[in-house]
Amino acid sequence: MSDGGGDVPRGDDIGGPSPPSYSSSSSSSSTPLCVGCVGGGQLGRMMALESPRLNVSMKFLDGLVGADCPAAQVVGAESCVRDGGSLYDEAKMRDLWDMGCDVITVEIEHVGVDGLMNMERDGINVQPSGRVIGIIQDKFAQKASAMTREYFSKHDIPLPPYVDISDVDSIRNAASSLGLPLMLKSRRGAYDGRGNTVLRDISDDAVIAALSDLGLTIIGRGEVVGTIVSAAGDGESSSSSSSSSSSGGLLYAEGWVNFHSEVGVMVVRSTTGEVRSYPATTAIQTDSICRVVLVPARNVPESVRRKCEDVARNAVSCLGDGATGVFGVELFLVNNENGLDVLLNEVAPRPHNTGHYTQDACAVSQFENHLRAVCGLPLGSTDLIVGAAAMVNVLGSPSGGIDRTMRGINAAMSMPRAVVHWYGKGYRPGRKMGHINITADSHAELDGPLSALLLAEGISEDVVHRGIGAGARPPPLVGVIMGSHSDLPTMQDAVDVLRDFGVPYEVDVVSAHRTPEKLMTYSRSAVDRGLQVIIAGAGGAAHLPGMVAAMTPLPVIGVPIKTSTLNGQDSLLSIVQMPRGVPVATVAIGNATNAGLLAIRCLCASRPGLRDRMVAYQLDMKNAVDGISRRLLEQGSDKFLEGMGNTSKSVNV
Repeated sequence: MSDGGGDVPRGDDIGGPSPPSYSSSSSSSSTPLCVGCVGGGQLGRMMALESPRLNVSMKFLDGLVGADCPAAQVVGAESCVRDGGSLYDEAKMRDLWDMGCDVITVEIEHVGVDGLMNMERDGINVQPSGRVIGIIQDKFAQKASAMTREYFSKHDIPLPPYVDISDVDSIRNAASSLGLPLMLKSRRGAYDGRGNTVLRDISDDAVIAALSDLGLTIIGRGEVVGTIVSAAGDGESSSSSSSSSSSGGLLYAEGWVNFHSEVGVMVVRSTTGEVRSYPATTAIQTDSICRVVLVPARNVPESVRRKCEDVARNAVSCLGDGATGVFGVELFLVNNENGLDVLLNEVAPRPHNTGHYTQDACAVSQFENHLRAVCGLPLGSTDLIVGAAAMVNVLGSPSGGIDRTMRGINAAMSMPRAVVHWYGKGYRPGRKMGHINITADSHAELDGPLSALLLAEGISEDVVHRGIGAGARPPPLVGVIMGSHSDLPTMQDAVDVLRDFGVPYEVDVVSAHRTPEKLMTYSRSAVDRGLQVIIAGAGGAAHLPGMVAAMTPLPVIGVPIKTSTLNGQDSLLSIVQMPRGVPVATVAIGNATNAGLLAIRCLCASRPGLRDRMVAYQLDMKNAVDGISRRLLEQGSDKFLEGMGNTSKSVNV
């Protein structure tokens, strides 16, 4: 994982006043730092669970208090200010500050930015700044400011095509220029799929229906032309703090993106300017709500994952001064003639659903790093400490109440590497009630428990398969390759061993001489595809194992194939005589069984369960030999020999 680098643009480079600067704080003092958080939902709750380890205390402003407020269940009702539910009341935000806070942060972007900016002008430390939150509140302004001075596109952040929408004619013009289907998006107040709708044709009925989906209507009667206003009549989406009689600031359109998959990257940026990113994830949606997150991003080459992380860091950094804390960056991967390309979708100025996996899969979670960042403390590691992880959201069941909702939770409680995170919220159908993190040593080993959890949650595995891109297959751990299909009878012994141990594998023909391009592609892509060991069988010149070893960092096990001319001695000498620096572990001629067992031993070094199965295998061999020894001693050699089926004097290894 690389940290962000290069020049970071300042706030005055991209419009808007720069907030006051604050020096770094220290958590080593006997007096804890105090962080005030606007919003006390599940994200604030999970921050509060992390804060004591940093010697940080937390206070909250929320519409709920006591048992109904997720954060209050952690810090106590006495540490919360109730605001009546809007999070736009400047006086209440100042009350939060007056509880002894050193910094004010947010767990949701739908807050009163005017009040936050007034507080900043009075010297109150707000991180991220009101200016940055204001930009992100308006999804169109994320891409271009109201003065058309573009934020993201100015800094070479790749974006889908987009246009502002002011009236019905501009919807039709957008459909003409961007094509159909067309995504219509509310500029403010949208989350979890709310505020987005698809326009598939430009008939009057279709336009009216699409606007109705967004809570919008049209001024005037008769022909469908005119100015769009909110159905509530205040000219703004329901969560906005201001009003307008026209449609300006309500809606924009994006060209349809036929994406390969959706990717999420969590970025953390400190008040000191330090920037780090967590690994790119695959985010899988159902009904426009994130249900499953896979990390590292599945079916995505490492180079593309790195590009996603670079784009995400740059997108956050280009917001300038005040872009502090954790940001959830949503990206699209799209197919083009050169492979996969990256487009920015949206940015959220807070911990994000696609980063919940960090609680159990990374050294430092997104919640702890958010607190570190807004307090000016050194950022923690964003690296994975496991091979793979998944997050599954638990939603309130549409039927069956809380009992049905708990099925996934109950199933996870008995899974060895699953961790339940419950939000303490009242049941409601479709509501985010909690999430479950699963970790494993690889994607291949993650798939079994993930499938069981998806079944308990009522999520079809087809949803995951579609979410990771068409044609994706479960990733193997071991690749078994050979120079010719005629080698398969020998190599099948390795396959049998892998199957008996329950290790995912793939089998293919890769000829060093007849398919050299495939050889290079296979070797260089092996790590990205999740392989951890390669078994390569070859006969005669037997260049395959060595050439693979030269192009991959993975362990390669060579199997010399017996030939009709030299009985495999040529194969053995070719494979075993590798130059210094290019190792190939070589087994006996034709002994693919040992190749399979050696692959298992490579894997079980970091897998206690697999290691236990290897110990059991060795014990079975010992018991078998002990049994033969007893019979031989009991019967004597003559009688024992009579009962042997094979009395050849040739030794078979």
